[in-house]
Amino acid sequence: MKHSVGNKERIAAISSLVLGLVAIVLAVELAIERFPHGLIVIFFLLVSVGLAGLGLIASGLARIAAFCAAAVLFGFTIGALVEDFRNLIQALGVVAVLLLAVAMARIAFGVRVPLPDAPRPERPVLFFNPKSGGGKAERFDLDSEARARGYETVELRPGDDLGELVREAVERGADGLAMAGGDGSQAVVAAIAAEHDLPYACVPAGTRNHFALDLGVDREDCVGALDAFVEAGERLVDLAEVNGRVFVNNVSLGIYAEAVQKDEYREAKIKTLLDTVPQVLGPEADVPELSWVSPSGRRHRSGAAILVSNNRYRLGKAVGSGTRPKIDDGELGIAVLADPVSAGKRLKSLQKPWRDWSAPEFEVGADHPVAAGIDGEAARLDPPLEFSIRPGALRVRVARQHPGASPSAAIPDGPFREIVALARIAAGRPPSDGAVVQARGTGRG
Repeated sequence: MKHSVGNKERIAAISSLVLGLVAIVLAVELAIERFPHGLIVIFFLLVSVGLAGLGLIASGLARIAAFCAAAVLFGFTIGALVEDFRNLIQALGVVAVLLLAVAMARIAFGVRVPLPDAPRPERPVLFFNPKSGGGKAERFDLDSEARARGYETVELRPGDDLGELVREAVERGADGLAMAGGDGSQAVVAAIAAEHDLPYACVPAGTRNHFALDLGVDREDCVGALDAFVEAGERLVDLAEVNGRVFVNNVSLGIYAEAVQKDEYREAKIKTLLDTVPQVLGPEADVPELSWVSPSGRRHRSGAAILVSNNRYRLGKAVGSGTRPKIDDGELGIAVLADPVSAGKRLKSLQKPWRDWSAPEFEVGADHPVAAGIDGEAARLDPPLEFSIRPGALRVRVARQHPGASPSAAIPDGPFREIVALARIAAGRPPSDGAVVQARGTGRG
């Protein structure tokens, strides 16, 4: 289905291209004025990054010393660049203009996809967690809003088994399942909906709502998302599994996974993550070593960070990073962060410090149970960890007023292709000649 370009997208694309050009001109002018100081700045900046990395894997006084040295060197590089007020203003101007250009590009690449019509369920059921997302369900009165649209509602209380409640609703005759809560809860309801071939609706009442974002549900419109069982379109999307457990976003292994196991993580996320790094990467690391096979067939061993996702994430990009352009591609996304030594070598050769690829299945080995963050929730899994994808397993309903596709669905890979796509949008044409999203209609009612 083609991406229709409106005046809003055209204006944003033109603005992004103009602002990008202005930023380049300002940056080149600054670099010429400061030559050869710029080379010195780059050298000390790299050294400060290396010291910061050392601080991450160290602990105690060694960590403090490394971070302090990194801060001093970083301050020196900034001082060398902006030793007078004019250079400071110009440097800040380049950053500001670039950020504004990226913001305009995000708007320009916005996608709204007309999904195939879907009939309204006769007995839809909404499950909602009143505490999720800081109490969004209560704040937006989702209970009353859902009942006004013909839903039966089920409020989750402490100690409730969500899976059991959903299965009881199906036994009572529910013909549509909706969940208002975090992504871990979304996975439970989505798995049962797929099992019984029932339509599913994602109501973004969690904290981050990553699944809703990539499905094309407006995360700022909790109440409007309820229209998924009133006036909506339907698309088929994939589900992923690890050792038989369904996940809708990703499974994280390594640093983040070890951190979420700790009770203090919910109250102090950054501090807990920093404290976990030396436990995973430091000289006295005491976590299971993970083994995996790269696309070349070579076996690797690492405990730093592995992310296996339900379709591939767009990583390390200025626009659309951290989202999945597709969620119906039929393959897992696999990203592995290199250890500090390997990461340094890759950066010196101008390579990204991680490797990522797609595959229909993936296996991670270990000698002991492995800590995992499954859609952000703590778990421990017995090895081997066997990942697989279930193509087109879930029938998703999306309200007509919502986009119906990921915010990165129309963004091509590569900076040159992005510029070409922006130029096409500025001219009132779609970003590419192909379909942005091939919505797979079910033909079922």
